[in-house]
Amino acid sequence: MSLNRDYYNKAFSHIYVEEAVAEHPRTCEILQKFPEAVQIPIHHYKDVFCRKRQDIAGQEEHPMLIVAAKEGRLIYEGAPVCQSFGNEYFYYTSCVMNCIYNCEYCYLKGMYPSGNLVIFVNIEDIFAELEEILAKHDVYLCVSYDTDLMALEDLTGFVRAWNDFVRTHPGLRIEIRTKCGRTDLWDRLVPNENVIFSFTLSPERIRKECEHGTVALRERIRCAAKAIETGFPVRLCFDPIIYCPDWQRQYDAMLDQVAGQIDMSQVWDVSVGSFRISQDYMKKLRRSQRDSAVVQFPFVNDGGVYHYPDRLMNEMEQHVVDRIREWIPEEKIFRWKE
Repeated sequence: MSLNRDYYNKAFSHIYVEEAVAEHPRTCEILQKFPEAVQIPIHHYKDVFCRKRQDIAGQEEHPMLIVAAKEGRLIYEGAPVCQSFGNEYFYYTSCVMNCIYNCEYCYLKGMYPSGNLVIFVNIEDIFAELEEILAKHDVYLCVSYDTDLMALEDLTGFVRAWNDFVRTHPGLRIEIRTKCGRTDLWDRLVPNENVIFSFTLSPERIRKECEHGTVALRERIRCAAKAIETGFPVRLCFDPIIYCPDWQRQYDAMLDQVAGQIDMSQVWDVSVGSFRISQDYMKKLRRSQRDSAVVQFPFVNDGGVYHYPDRLMNEMEQHVVDRIREWIPEEKIFRWKE
């Protein structure tokens, strides 16, 4: 008998629902997927999500679900630690807070006070605010920074919603970043050159040791290859590059595997960058990941951003870039710069 199994609730065994969205159609659809879950009405999601001294590690293993409405400003300018890929008007938004995966190095562990998952069902309000911005200029928008929308598609339907919205708004281009390996979605969506699916790829050793709950590298590669074959724009993200003693051998093996299974001539573009995080997030991340060799590495603080020492950072990034040049032209390779 496992005490952990007996004492902890299953994922989403309890669902907290803001009273204001209790009758929202998307709320009803979500609740129907968990008929045995205990439903708890709340006034505001922060009453649960932002409580002090939460057991984040325990919540990440057995998360509860919070269904809420996103209020105030809904779309934000892109952060300096993120890549804009040459787009002048770079924004991001969050339809979901937190992720079903448990990557040790994830900045979400340093940003959020809870390991529970929040779904904002009022995506139509995000669309409305976005239309106001689009009336002024084109927009490049990242919609899956704070979660993995592809992994949650059966629960939220947000990937389809975004794909449909972009089709009717030609001035909009979005990125959906993922570590997911499911290939069935490509038969449900209509390809659009303004919806870029961005696959974060890590060596299998890094995935096993640091990216808990994620699918194997070969499954991510298979998913990306199927997306390309079906006509979807695919970005390959070798970001963050994570140091390990045999990092060069690990990344060489991964890149050879990727190039052997994906038609690199059809890749939209490539992102390269080593691990980096703001100092505020790092402080909390290190508190929550005390046993993580990746997180406890002696990074340098450069203007409020922690990253690997310059020599190591440049060596790793340049090596990966040089290898990618074997298959991808220079103009399609984007390396993060401070």
